[in-house]
Amino acid sequence: MELKRIGLAMTLVTAAGAAACTSEAPLGRLAATAKGGDDRSGPYDVVPGWWKPAPDHDSTWTWGSAAGAWPDTPDRVLVVMWGDQRRQPQRGGENELNRNFLVAVDRDGNITENWAQWDSLFNRPHQIYINPYDPERAIWVDERGGNGVHESILKFSNDGSELLLRMEDPNPIPAEGGPNPRDNPNPGPLDFGQNAVLAFLPNGDFLLGDGYQNGRVVRYNAQGELLSEFGSVGSGPGQFDLIHGVAVDRDNRIYVSDRRNHRIQIFTEDGTLLDQWPDIWDPVAIMVDVNDFVWVLDATLNRILKYDMEGRLLDYFGTYGEASSLGRPGFTCSDDAAIADAGLDPEHSGACGGFSLPHQMSVDSEGNLYVAQFGGPWIDKYVPKPGADPSRLIGQPIGR
Repeated sequence: MELKRIGLAMTLVTAAGAAACTSEAPLGRLAATAKGGDDRSGPYDVVPGWWKPAPDHDSTWTWGSAAGAWPDTPDRVLVVMWGDQRRQPQRGGENELNRNFLVAVDRDGNITENWAQWDSLFNRPHQIYINPYDPERAIWVDERGGNGVHESILKFSNDGSELLLRMEDPNPIPAEGGPNPRDNPNPGPLDFGQNAVLAFLPNGDFLLGDGYQNGRVVRYNAQGELLSEFGSVGSGPGQFDLIHGVAVDRDNRIYVSDRRNHRIQIFTEDGTLLDQWPDIWDPVAIMVDVNDFVWVLDATLNRILKYDMEGRLLDYFGTYGEASSLGRPGFTCSDDAAIADAGLDPEHSGACGGFSLPHQMSVDSEGNLYVAQFGGPWIDKYVPKPGADPSRLIGQPIGR
């Protein structure tokens, strides 16, 4: 393993030297007209002031953790949050409000929809998706449950007026000190173990990464009926310890972010293990683009990493940014006027463009990148820099 690391380091050093006259040339040209800078967001510019308070936020209440963001169009981005939280938690007091779980914002980050009619279904919405093969563009949410809400997979009409599918674990999350879900070696179709992520297949089937406690990838048809599953809890080949990302390439190979085992595993549709990419620390999301590159979101390194289909690391960008949850200045890149109108502390500026426990990433049809910053909490929008090297930009997802 040490020889592999050394070989990779030598390869990267060699590649960096070879790129001096190619990929590094734009940086040289930029340096001729502008000084400073730290390239924290790679080929993208963050949009300052994009994420804003909700209308009912004030000096007491703000967003809960930012779980996910997915663009329907560049003018409509769906977002899931963990409700609202008290800015200064009180011991023994009410520190959470069950509101503002699912909203839509326009291209400038202004809230245009609030799906408050469905608030009772949510406690910890984990991520949000649109099936790229669905002409109706239904909205899917993976709900981890808790606080009286059962774990579930939810499918809504695109406008949020109808609940089209509800797959719910009949049992609530065990209380602390109760039975360990990992002690159940054969969970049933709806025995979710804090289900984490979804991915979609061209024929209408979908995959569930299940999840925090169960170590399995489950395949369902469009009606939510179990078709197959593979995996178990562990660290051996084909086993998982916290599935936190699933993606499918154009050949229907399945890529799984095995978060606590710090690796990506690749399988055939029937669950046959094809390959493992080790030494990827804390991979929380994964996507395959139309250019056949694999992009991995790393929550500990606060990076987005680019791999080829053989698992070779080609590029990366991203860095850590301040997190208001750590008691530092609220690095939100939020709108100054909106902050002032809400009566909040204006000292919120910071290293805009950095990551703070990134949780989900997505790309719209214009190539803009959205990252849910769980540790913020906020959603960042990144736009390609003028003249950015196209090879460094995340391509469109397969199926769009």
